[in-house]
Amino acid sequence: MENKESIKILLADDDKDDQEFFSEALDASKIPSELTTVDNGKELLEHLKDPAEPIPDIIFLDVNMPLKGGKEALSEIKSDEALKEIPTVMLSTSDHPQDIEETFNCGANLYVRKPNSLYSLVNILKKIFSLHWSKLLLRPVKKAFFISEQNLTDENRGNIPKQG
Repeated sequence: MENKESIKILLADDDKDDQEFFSEALDASKIPSELTTVDNGKELLEHLKDPAEPIPDIIFLDVNMPLKGGKEALSEIKSDEALKEIPTVMLSTSDHPQDIEETFNCGANLYVRKPNSLYSLVNILKKIFSLHWSKLLLRPVKKAFFISEQNLTDENRGNIPKQG
């Protein structure tokens, strides 16, 4: 068991390869954490409502999943008094403006375009947890809502003003 300082992360993603990729990136990022995975939005909500399970510190939620998709699960989480304060990060291969807008309006805290490289996902996770610890994640700012491999690279080059 990890120490009590570790972050409890709940990942909902129907792709086992993506779950493994996320876990590897989390390990490589050296962020002290406990990762729990579920395969869809239905399992996510069952897990969150199970009194035997600890409430996660943060949820990573794939947008496109069978049984119950990420947007539907997000709406249920954010309309539940016991769950709505949990920071929720949407994950998707899509950077379609409508998906980003809908999840922002439903109360997601961040929207991350899934990167292709482990290195990029490690950097994205480090960025997310620096936001989490600064509490910026708790009050999302529209222009800092979308994170991708590309805009993180631009920010590191100084092309995008840093938040904070």
